[in-house]
Amino acid sequence: MATTKDKVGRGLAKALGIKVDEYSGDPLTRGESVFSVNTADTYVEEEPHTGEWLWEQVPKPKDIKNYIWSLFPFLHWITRYNFQWLRGDLVAGITVGAVVVPQSMAYAKLAQLSPEFGLYSSFMGVLVYWFFATSKDITIGPVAVMSTITGNVVLHAHKTIPDVEGYHVASALAIICGGIITFLGLARLGWIVEFISLAAISAFMTGSAISIAAGQVPAMMGITGFNTRDATYKVIINTLKGLPRTNLNAAIGLTALFLLYLIRSLCSFGAKKYPNKRQLFFFLSTLRTAFVILLYILISYLMNRHHRKKPVISILGKVPRGFQHAGAPLVNARVIKAIITDLPASVIVLLIEHISISKSFGRINNYTINPSQELIAIGVTNLLGPFLGGYPATGSFSRTAIKSKAGVRTPFAGVITAVVVLLAIYALPAMFFYIPNAGLAAVIIHAVGDLITPPSVVYKFWRISPLEVPIFFAGVIVTVFSSIENGIYTTICASFALFIFRLFKAQGRFLGRVKIHSVTGGRGDADDLKGADYGSLHGSGGYGGGNGGGNGGDSGTGPAHDILDDHRAVRNAFLPIDHDDGSNPALELETPYPGVFIYRFSEGFVYPNASHYLDALVSHIFANTRRTNPATYGRLGDRPWNDPGPRRGKAPKIDEHKPTLKAVILDFSSVNNVDITSVQTLIDVRNQLDRYASPDQVEWHFASLNNRWTKRALASAGFGYPSHRHAVGDFQRWKPIYSVAEIGGFDSAANDAEWHANRDELRHGSIIPPGDLESTAGGEGPEKGAGVHVRRQAKRVVVQGINRPLFHVDLTAALQSAVRNAEARRAAGESTPQLKEED
Repeated sequence: MATTKDKVGRGLAKALGIKVDEYSGDPLTRGESVFSVNTADTYVEEEPHTGEWLWEQVPKPKDIKNYIWSLFPFLHWITRYNFQWLRGDLVAGITVGAVVVPQSMAYAKLAQLSPEFGLYSSFMGVLVYWFFATSKDITIGPVAVMSTITGNVVLHAHKTIPDVEGYHVASALAIICGGIITFLGLARLGWIVEFISLAAISAFMTGSAISIAAGQVPAMMGITGFNTRDATYKVIINTLKGLPRTNLNAAIGLTALFLLYLIRSLCSFGAKKYPNKRQLFFFLSTLRTAFVILLYILISYLMNRHHRKKPVISILGKVPRGFQHAGAPLVNARVIKAIITDLPASVIVLLIEHISISKSFGRINNYTINPSQELIAIGVTNLLGPFLGGYPATGSFSRTAIKSKAGVRTPFAGVITAVVVLLAIYALPAMFFYIPNAGLAAVIIHAVGDLITPPSVVYKFWRISPLEVPIFFAGVIVTVFSSIENGIYTTICASFALFIFRLFKAQGRFLGRVKIHSVTGGRGDADDLKGADYGSLHGSGGYGGGNGGGNGGDSGTGPAHDILDDHRAVRNAFLPIDHDDGSNPALELETPYPGVFIYRFSEGFVYPNASHYLDALVSHIFANTRRTNPATYGRLGDRPWNDPGPRRGKAPKIDEHKPTLKAVILDFSSVNNVDITSVQTLIDVRNQLDRYASPDQVEWHFASLNNRWTKRALASAGFGYPSHRHAVGDFQRWKPIYSVAEIGGFDSAANDAEWHANRDELRHGSIIPPGDLESTAGGEGPEKGAGVHVRRQAKRVVVQGINRPLFHVDLTAALQSAVRNAEARRAAGESTPQLKEED
């Protein structure tokens, strides 16, 4: 009975001239099905409604509770914290602290700031992150690439607002970037990072590492007299020109760099030679930076203790004790205007460095991060850091790797690292005075060297996706000859352009059917397959043979391969006719039935590629079929200009070897959503092919539809059931064919109960149909030695709704339906043969 809402809706539709039932389809009853009432229950699939979708988007109380609970991941594990976890976190936290102190001061110089600002950023990064962390390994703090970009922003802003101190600009940059990223995280938009491909990330890291290393070589060699912030190629050229101007700083820088690599190499060698001392060598290698800095502090002190006002070598100088720049950051219209053009690159760098590193170590250590929650973590860190004087911070690759290998157990290790940094801020500034700048430059070069993508990885990129390798090199080249920011934009835009190109130029495939068997292999020698009878491999049986067609021939006698005897091993396979998928060209794949075509989409079916797909479909059909009625155009003037036909006085050429078009099967296994453009294009092609096949109608079958909204869209366009445009006789001959499945399988509780009921009837002398009895002869049946047993009859139901009989569960079902109805329509004037149920 129609509800009031339905009546109101239909009344409004009638008033607006909308035909609600235009594509409701023809009524189909159970009697028209291949399967009888005894084998399949009626099931009508309901279409999704807009209200249903809107209701799904409305957050429920449980969703709100889970959202709030997910904002603070530390609550999920802090109550189970134990001494064993604490021991691992202490070791990892102290180890990372020994590395982060010298690195953060070196990176602050990249940001055009005093060394103490690097310590402030490190402290806030490791202290705040653990509240929001979903990664136990990541370490937030100053990093080389972000520090370099911050330095560029500071220098750029100084040109327009010279009266504003550089650290104010850096703090404002952190505040604004942190606010943007926090919003993305709270809105759970972490998936946007997936738009940045691995090739783009690798190019960005490689180009940035080359740029940073090239900019630090002059400081390591003591060369001055030019701008190290110029394009990388200019810095390299000017460095080579300035080699004659090297001084004593080069001795410090080169030996420090050599010592860093020497210690790492010796520790790697020792770990391989003495595996039982691997952990010891790891910690020695990890502490190499602190050891080298301490060594050269001593050397620098001995060289400069009598030359504090005019040092012999360039030293770091005075580092104030404590948080000397704590306070509210300066964020006003002038500062924002000066840095706004640099915000996109800064946000992208903060995102991709952190998310890519945290994902990688999550996979390595067998856990999954929440990208949106990680955005909140780095966003809040950058919002709070500037109140203590911090500048933009994100995840560090080198420190994260150290933390992971040190055996970190929870994110709480960041608190231990924060304590180490705090001690450095208050207890070690006097010692920092003598740190040689050349030594810090060596530390930076050594740290960024690991970010360069090695040639072996680039070669793997080439093997996996050759089209992405030019994008990688383009990003590196643009970074070297322009800037890091331009390199980022280049790789992201190029990757997106490649994605769009692949989507627009997606290639569909026409499929042919082949019957295949499964074989067991022994020695793995392909020649042994020759021993198998071709009849067994190819199989036999007519079209629409259920799950595999007919039975194959006799098994072959190959020395190492056996053809599986079970008839269920024979099955349909649908492969591209052109063998473009790499299948064996010896397989002769043809259209599965004359006039029936199977077409598979490869990259979805939406407005960018709809015309490209269907143009190829129509062209192939026209090339491989003939017009159903050659006399469609009675007079020459009736013909369209693009099909003028034969010359005057000559009969039209008819290729009788080509079939007429009967049905099109579309494989939607790769299609999740459709849109108005793609469906309208499909309607236009349907009308075009109907004119081509006139007076017949082309059947459209759809296989592997996995989305209810896609079904609704196609049904609204008149697909999914036989068209009302069919002639009355054709429609009367048309029979739907449904796919059915057993409820619960053979061993379900329902079937077991039914079997026991049948067995009891047999014991009491009830008459059981012969088809339900099976001789056992003492075999493996349920009643061993009883002579006969009852064969369990599983209850069967249709898999998909009977109201859309041309939507099929797979290609086999679609082909079965298309072929049966094509044969029935061909046998004009003959009664439709009884279709038996098939396996």
